[in-house]
Amino acid sequence: MGEHDHDQDDVAEPARPPLSAAQAREVTNGLREAMDDVRRSVAVLAARVRDAHAARVWLPLGYGSWEAYCDGEFGISRAQAYRLLDVARSLAAIHGAVAAGTETSRTRDTSPAAAAALDYGLSQRALIAISGRTGDVTALITRRLTTLAHSGLTALDEPTVRAVVRQAVRDIRTAPLLPPDEPPADPALAALRRAVDDLTASTHAIGELMLEVAPAYLSDADAADVLAPLCEEIGEPLDRGLAARRFALTGDRRALRGTVL
Repeated sequence: MGEHDHDQDDVAEPARPPLSAAQAREVTNGLREAMDDVRRSVAVLAARVRDAHAARVWLPLGYGSWEAYCDGEFGISRAQAYRLLDVARSLAAIHGAVAAGTETSRTRDTSPAAAAALDYGLSQRALIAISGRTGDVTALITRRLTTLAHSGLTALDEPTVRAVVRQAVRDIRTAPLLPPDEPPADPALAALRRAVDDLTASTHAIGELMLEVAPAYLSDADAADVLAPLCEEIGEPLDRGLAARRFALTGDRRALRGTVL
């Protein structure tokens, strides 16, 4: 697979003169600015999606539902339409947690401009990944910001708030889901549940790998074309690879039914 990728790189990119260190730094700075622009656009998109859905904007335009509106106006699938809502709700929950932890009225402004102004540098993928665990994320953000505010050791300026939010999202994404408060009394059932939890955790890791190769903006059909060589290389059935990718996107175990579970 490595040799294949190397060959593709040689074909796609013609030989160029080597860059100096200063030129390489300039290119890198431009790339960083472009990435920052993409992240800011996620914040603006999330705010506008939230406002449009709250206003039930599809009704005056003659659509019967949110998904029909997204399909008719933007040509996106039902799954993508609801992923947009997941992004919007996750970001709104984070804004609320920041407001609670910092007690700044500025964070309560829901306009797109305000959302962009308090950009946390989170990708759509990260916001979708935590959509099922926003309670955990917001509790962690509020607790950490409140602790910092009361300690007086660190000013709660925008860089600090952004760092706290990004770290909290990262911690929740990588933390395993907690087991139920009361494990089954039957030892065999308890062992089976542990095995399922382990399988789920390893499948999530595979799904993250799949997302590195086939990013979240690709449909299942497009992702299948991209992932087929990878799945063949690692000996993973394509349908299981796609299911793992959907699970990494949504955090919903139901994505694994009929393939992994």
